[in-house]
Amino acid sequence: MIVTEILVVAMFVGICGILMAGFPVAFSLGGAALLFAGVATLAGEFDPVFFGFYASRIFGQMTNEVLIAVPLFVFMGVMLERSKVAEDLLENMAMAFGSLPGGLGISVCIVGALLAASTGIVGATVVTMGLLSLPTMLRRGYDPKLATGAICASGTLGQIIPPSLILVVLGDQISAAYQEAQRKLGNFAPDPVSVGDLFAGALLPGLILVGMYITYQFTYALIRPESSPPVPRDELTSGLNRSQIAVKLLNALVAPVVLIVAVLGSILGGVATPTEAAAVGAIGATLLGGLRLRASKPWPVYIAALSLVALLVLTALVDLRVARDIISAGEWAGIVAAGVFCLAVTWGLLVSLARVFDGGALQEVMRSTMKISAMVFGIVIGAQMFSLVFRGLGGDDLVHSFLTSLPGGVVGAVFFVMLIMFVMGFFLDFIEITFVVIPIVAPILLLMDLNPVWLGIMIAMNLQTSFLTPPFGFALFYLRGVAPPEVTTGQIYRGIIPFVVIQLIALGLLAAFPELTTWLPKVIYG
Repeated sequence: MIVTEILVVAMFVGICGILMAGFPVAFSLGGAALLFAGVATLAGEFDPVFFGFYASRIFGQMTNEVLIAVPLFVFMGVMLERSKVAEDLLENMAMAFGSLPGGLGISVCIVGALLAASTGIVGATVVTMGLLSLPTMLRRGYDPKLATGAICASGTLGQIIPPSLILVVLGDQISAAYQEAQRKLGNFAPDPVSVGDLFAGALLPGLILVGMYITYQFTYALIRPESSPPVPRDELTSGLNRSQIAVKLLNALVAPVVLIVAVLGSILGGVATPTEAAAVGAIGATLLGGLRLRASKPWPVYIAALSLVALLVLTALVDLRVARDIISAGEWAGIVAAGVFCLAVTWGLLVSLARVFDGGALQEVMRSTMKISAMVFGIVIGAQMFSLVFRGLGGDDLVHSFLTSLPGGVVGAVFFVMLIMFVMGFFLDFIEITFVVIPIVAPILLLMDLNPVWLGIMIAMNLQTSFLTPPFGFALFYLRGVAPPEVTTGQIYRGIIPFVVIQLIALGLLAAFPELTTWLPKVIYG
């Protein structure tokens, strides 16, 4: 027994060390699992028959419809990033808020929230805002620490504001953990936990976090005006009157807001599953890309976009299934109308794809989508091997006995897990933590009668800090790559400290008031 416990601890510590050394995640997970399985087999502590379950576990993951949303959301985010949506939003938000104390930083936060709800790609958001906003903020006299901190923190909002990639992956993991915990409790038909539940649960905490970012920057600007001086309105508006500014702002906001409502609204409204909504988002992002790249002939895109919205509404109001014995005349009219709308969407989509291809963006979008999706699914395959060997060594029983013996009961166990994840975030990416830690600890925590949606959002908020914490915070690397030479790495590291503290305060609020995560799912889904 002691040998098994040593092997379990060594396996977990070893995989963390291998990942910190920079080896590819998928190969590290699978390779370390095979290595320790071999050692444990020779020591008589592991039964190789466990490997017989590996194929079925991989098959179950690869046929999981929820994970199809991953490449679709990635495609949507990269396409929007190539469509110059962020440039228009930043320019117009600066006109709207730049004259306030800390106005440019507030604009960055609002744009970060909008991009989070439409793209969810942290790297693209940080790089885009770093290229466009940081030089302007520095030129206007902003403190480099405040400017870089605001950009990095706003760029990571895509991790908590739905629809986000981490919520899709985390939702799948939490759902599997909840099913496992309920089976151990004797409930073989539990209510499912869906990605839509996590999307609904994350919406309010995400907006609260945005409000805390904005409040901090506005308060800091009032206390230290020299750190973020307001920009004279005449310089921002370039001679435009209020109505012209309103029209420009409306033009910049309409497309991304409509896309956000179509994707997120269809999920929360129960019209579409997350995978179906991701497909709608991918189509909408392609239409938007075609519109931005050739604005002189917008009608095919406008017609397709309106048809797409009409399809979503029609799906919610009329039963469009044709494989039925009895179909009323009104339903036949709806089915025919849906066919016409589908043809219009197809026409606009083909036109937009041709425009994006001619503009040279489609190839890069497809390449980026393939790389990110292959990385995620490669990690899924490696993580299944790691989880299988870990359980074969009795690691889940060891973790269960450890967590349940901690002082403080459930509170102590949750605090310890959150602390471990926070520390691991200094060195590991959120995907690595999700696939290594969640399958081990989530079933045990859910056995303690915790709400799975609350636990999922707590983990998501905690993992968001992994993008900001040095030395390996990816948002810091992204910004360092595009920041002007006069901005030092030390300034970037110091700039994110207040925003990490804000995230930890928000995490404490979620811990103290679980209703912040559970109220909206109850209102929507009952």
